[in-house]
Amino acid sequence: MALIKVNDLTLSYENITVTEKLNFTVESGNYLCIVGENGSGKSTLVKALLSLKKPEKGTIEFGEGLKKNEIGYLPQQTSAQKSFPASVYEVVISGCLNSRGIRPFYSAKERKTALDNMEKLGIMELKNRSYRELSGGQQQRVLLARALCATKKLLLLDEPVTGLDPIITAEFYELIAKINSEGITVIMVTHDISAATAYADRILCMREDRYFFGTNEEFKNSDFADLAGRKFAKGGENGD
Repeated sequence: MALIKVNDLTLSYENITVTEKLNFTVESGNYLCIVGENGSGKSTLVKALLSLKKPEKGTIEFGEGLKKNEIGYLPQQTSAQKSFPASVYEVVISGCLNSRGIRPFYSAKERKTALDNMEKLGIMELKNRSYRELSGGQQQRVLLARALCATKKLLLLDEPVTGLDPIITAEFYELIAKINSEGITVIMVTHDISAATAYADRILCMREDRYFFGTNEEFKNSDFADLAGRKFAKGGENGD
């Protein structure tokens, strides 16, 4: 069975249907980019994949032993989150909260997982630094390490390079591609069509009236190809 299977999914936002009869699958090891216009339902779909939004119709099925609380999620950052008063290590290891359950302390295994992910993302020297003192690129690496602590199977990234300069953006995309090559499935929401076609092997392109799902090559050869090479306008928190 696929890691995630979406069947005839209809979603609404504030009682308005934003997408309907959506069908796609995510196989283990895929790198899926979700792109689309404002109001096409991207943000609502993310909430549904995280089981924070109930479908109006249709289903989302999880396979291969993936549990709903085992998705590593990197959300869009808010101003309040950027000034969060905690150390880098505290932020990263908080990704293990779901696995910790009701235990009052993190286990040795969880502490090792946090340190291993910090090492993987090149932020070990920032371990004791205050998160709010870091640059935007450093903060995103910290949050990515946190997301990795929550999963061994699937990362869900919502506009992860927003506000980063072009050099840091390119480095972050390469980092995500490397993580994917090591066996972690990636679902990334982005307004950047160029990045999607450069890195993803599957594309879900959402418009208000229709959608496309298929391989990167199928997307390039579809009637959605006129979108390639340009960016959708980025929406806000409620812009879908």
